[in-house]
Amino acid sequence: MDDEDEAADDQDADAEDADDQDADAEDADDQDADADADDQDEDAEAADDQDEDAEAADDQDEEAEAADDQDEDAEAADDQDEEAEAADDQDADADDDDQDADADDEGETEDAESVDEDVDDPDDGGLKPTNMHKANVQSDIPRGKPKKKERASTASESASDAAEAKAAAETGTGTQEPTYPGEDVGGISTPPDDEEMPLADHIEEMISRVAVVLLFGAAGTAIGILWASDAIAFIWADVIPEAEEWPPHIYHPLELWLTRIKVAALLGIMVALPMFVYQCYLFMRPGLYPNERKYYLAAVPTSVVLAGVGMLFSYLLVLPLLFEYFTFYSEGSAEIHYALGETFNLVITLTAFLAIVFQIPLLIMMAIMMGVTSRRWLAEKRLYFWAAFAGLSFMFTFDPTMMAPVIVAIVMILLFEGTLAILKWVGVD
Repeated sequence: MDDEDEAADDQDADAEDADDQDADAEDADDQDADADADDQDEDAEAADDQDEDAEAADDQDEEAEAADDQDEDAEAADDQDEEAEAADDQDADADDDDQDADADDEGETEDAESVDEDVDDPDDGGLKPTNMHKANVQSDIPRGKPKKKERASTASESASDAAEAKAAAETGTGTQEPTYPGEDVGGISTPPDDEEMPLADHIEEMISRVAVVLLFGAAGTAIGILWASDAIAFIWADVIPEAEEWPPHIYHPLELWLTRIKVAALLGIMVALPMFVYQCYLFMRPGLYPNERKYYLAAVPTSVVLAGVGMLFSYLLVLPLLFEYFTFYSEGSAEIHYALGETFNLVITLTAFLAIVFQIPLLIMMAIMMGVTSRRWLAEKRLYFWAAFAGLSFMFTFDPTMMAPVIVAIVMILLFEGTLAILKWVGVD
């Protein structure tokens, strides 16, 4: 019985051990389950943290984009401020120009009023200009300065156009419009017919126009060759005193032919000169403003007329006087034999030089009209001009007797002083 009881106790003990083991197993299972649950919770929390990090990164990206937008807005504002400052500077410059223009107008008015005070000046010849002449001359002098409102509107339009062009370039939606002649480029108005051309095209056009001038000159020379001998006889009879008593002499074989060519070439130059002037105008016309074209068209015919007057003056007055003087001091001392070639060299040189000398009035008037100088300044510096005229005359009309350069120098001084006197009489200061 005791054995059976012990065996039963052992069985009970084994059963209890088994129960304990089951309980331990259940506890282990519970622990594993808890551990799995904790792991899952941690994984979920990690996933939540990653989501939060992603959201934070998105927020940072949005903030960065917002900062970029703010930077772009700031740059646009800076550009607008710079354009506004540029417009203000242009307005300030326009105001300064207006003040200068007003000061110039006041100075011109005072100078015009002072002309009457200079009437009794013995150096000025006592010429009294009329108020009507002064008003006409002052109205004809070009100002060349735009109005204040026009400059201000031009500056604002340029600033707005620059802003629109920049905005279109940034967005890529705009197209750049080409500039056409007559439009404002950088605030400066271009000539109406001005256009871009390659340098090779300019050179080609210039060569073609020079060829036209040379063609006219060659045609005039060829025609002049036919009557060159008659022209030599005619000029000799008018220039040389007692031409029948002192006929021309030839001292080398080609002297007659060379003289014929020179006389014919003189005719060719006279024929080609108007064409040269016209071709120069056509070449420069696209780059000239309307007022510059007006000056050119007025000056060119005047220049041609003055050149013709100078040649006639040389032929009718200066040359006969010179050869009369040469004959006077040579007669009785030597037998006179004028060489054909040397005589016509002097005739052609003096005639051409006097054609240039007679441009002095035109050059003075153009310089004053364009604002390069003034009549009063030229009058104050007249002695320097007299000295320059004397030097040029002795340089280009060399004559051992000093007669030819003295005559040319006197003519140049008379043209200079006569032009100044006429300008003072009409009221130009």
